[in-house]
Amino acid sequence: MSRRLVALLSVVFLLATSYLVLAADKRAADKGIASAEWPQWRGPRRDNVSTDKGLLDSWPSDGPPLVWKASNLGTGFSTVSVSGGRIFTMGDRANAQTVIALDMKGKELWATPVGKPWPGGYSGPRCSPTVDGDLLYVVDTDGDIVCLASATGKEVWRKSFPKDFAGKMHSGWGFSESPLVDRDRVICTPGGPDAGIVALNKKTGAEIWRCAIPKIGDKGGDGAAYSSIVISNGGGVRQYVQLMGRGVVGVSDDGRFLWGYNNIANGTANIPTPLVSGDYVFCSTGYGDGGAALVKLVGSGKEVQAEEVYFLKPKEMQNHHGGMVMIGDYVYCGHGHKLGAPTCLNWRTGKIVWRKDRGPGADSAAVCYADGNMYFRYQDGLIALIGAAPDEYKLKGTFRIPECNAPSWPHPVVVGGMLYLREQDNLFCYDVRK
Repeated sequence: MSRRLVALLSVVFLLATSYLVLAADKRAADKGIASAEWPQWRGPRRDNVSTDKGLLDSWPSDGPPLVWKASNLGTGFSTVSVSGGRIFTMGDRANAQTVIALDMKGKELWATPVGKPWPGGYSGPRCSPTVDGDLLYVVDTDGDIVCLASATGKEVWRKSFPKDFAGKMHSGWGFSESPLVDRDRVICTPGGPDAGIVALNKKTGAEIWRCAIPKIGDKGGDGAAYSSIVISNGGGVRQYVQLMGRGVVGVSDDGRFLWGYNNIANGTANIPTPLVSGDYVFCSTGYGDGGAALVKLVGSGKEVQAEEVYFLKPKEMQNHHGGMVMIGDYVYCGHGHKLGAPTCLNWRTGKIVWRKDRGPGADSAAVCYADGNMYFRYQDGLIALIGAAPDEYKLKGTFRIPECNAPSWPHPVVVGGMLYLREQDNLFCYDVRK
């Protein structure tokens, strides 16, 4: 058999296999069965939108049924990633900051120490592991980015943000980023003077490029913040969008600084991951000195400029640290510093469509969307199901996480019909299917 024929048959086989996989995914979607993949922070598209269907549209008084509970995960605020039939998270155990893999019933498969426990306020890691096939990536609170084998937890490579890139945080609660895998590289935010954002070879950790971030304004401070990178094609240029100490920035996928927007920054902690849609970026920060803004990315050749469409003052709109979700023309989130007031905002106009003065739980709320509803997780451990519709605010049920030790901050994850709630040493798995 000729080499050309062998190559042709190989291509045909790959195409047929891809078709069968896509067809199976479509049949599953048609039946309301969700793919159990949530491989990184805020899900496959980093937007905290679950594609699950056929979920409960309201909850009984005691909440959805608890399927299982896993313990001994250590302290911290990492949420979970779900990929390849495994669950991944991080926690500070007695002597080390640790990456942990569980099976789909909560049984520990492996645990790998990656750094020292975080000694500062609010102990434990904040990063959610990023899974890319047989490799996964984490950032510990001291700023080491570590690549591990997802099947065994064996360390493959590591780099240090402070030592290798002179990296730093703009305030003092430890590195918190969840790294982004894009094609052959890992994109991350050391926050160094000439290495604000860097690209590393995902298999070896070798540096591909580094990008210096100029001072884009006087608000905030130099260095990395508590957000994670998202991908945009705004202005016709493929780029990485990140919220840093001085505000939101855009860096091209070949490492060129494109634009920065300083008006959104605050001096304490810039946290929520930006939302991207077409040529637009919606962003918000809290601490009474942030606000919310929409910028439009306008391209000219390889260059991009960010034009402010509107800015909302903190009393009008500010997301503390629970994140935001964009569904169609609307953003759903908690508003207010340590408040989490349920809010629906038309992101194109900046108009508040509806808002409750206070939420059903206390303090800030971390949010996730699935099947027409928002899952609000409040800092006091109360979980609320709130309709994601612009016509009215509708509360559809609440329950409390057992053994809550506030602040209860990790973001909820809804995937494969299950609701995962990390609560310090424990992980609770609830069945939210109809």
